[in-house]
Amino acid sequence: MRQLVTYGQPLETSIGFSRACRVGNHVAVSGTAPIAPDGGVAAPGDMYGQTRRCLEIIADVLAQAGASMAHVVKTRVLVTDISRWAEAARAHGEFFADVKPASLFAEVSRFIHPDWLVEVEAEAIIPD
Repeated sequence: MRQLVTYGQPLETSIGFSRACRVGNHVAVSGTAPIAPDGGVAAPGDMYGQTRRCLEIIADVLAQAGASMAHVVKTRVLVTDISRWAEAARAHGEFFADVKPASLFAEVSRFIHPDWLVEVEAEAIIPD
């Protein structure tokens, strides 16, 4: 069984992707950008704030798929300036201090929107 979770963001339709896809007990969450509730960019210029927003979206999407942040086994945090990794890591630690998933922090040259500083992906496995 395949369950698709969308988040109502325009790029989901134009690119043709789901915010998350659950197959069995595995949930894969797409690269999640810091989209504000109004559709704009959350926390412009603030790496920590943008990372928190990405993780808030991921938590919501996981819940829609029947999972939680406690089920996350891997994250990928992509930033546009690796010298600011600790700001993103602080937000990551607030969500995952007890979970401690496998994780990657890496620098990319840019994202679709020039004001996005970070995107986060996650994978979760829901226990049987």
